[in-house]
Amino acid sequence: MSLIVGADPFFNSRRDQLATLAMRNSIPGDLRVWREFFVVAGLMSNGDDFADGYRQVGIYVGRILKGANPADRPVIRPTKFELVINLKTAKWLGIAVPNKLLVLADELIK
Repeated sequence: MSLIVGADPFFNSRRDQLATLAMRNSIPGDLRVWREFFVVAGLMSNGDDFADGYRQVGIYVGRILKGANPADRPVIRPTKFELVINLKTAKWLGIAVPNKLLVLADELIK
C-alpha cells in the first residue's frame, strides 16, 4: 500500500497533516507533486523534473511572444526524468533500499 497525492490545492494546504498520517501509519508515499511533501514522507519517486519543465515552458512562451503562431507550436513533453529516494523514510519504515536503486538514483534524501 502506498499514498499517492495528486496535484490539488486542497492537498497542498494539508501536506503536513497527510505526511504525519502517512508516517504514523507506516504508509510510504509518492508525494512528488510538491517537493515539500516528498521530503517529509515520500519514499521513492520517479517522475519528470519540474524545474526542467518550467524551463521548457519559458522557452515555449518566449517563442510565442516573439511572433510564433501558437497553433503551429508542437506539444512539448517532459524530456528529463529523475529518480529520488528518501532514505529517512525508508529507514523509518524499516525498508532496505537495494544498492542497484541507490546507484541509479538522481538524488538521495538523507
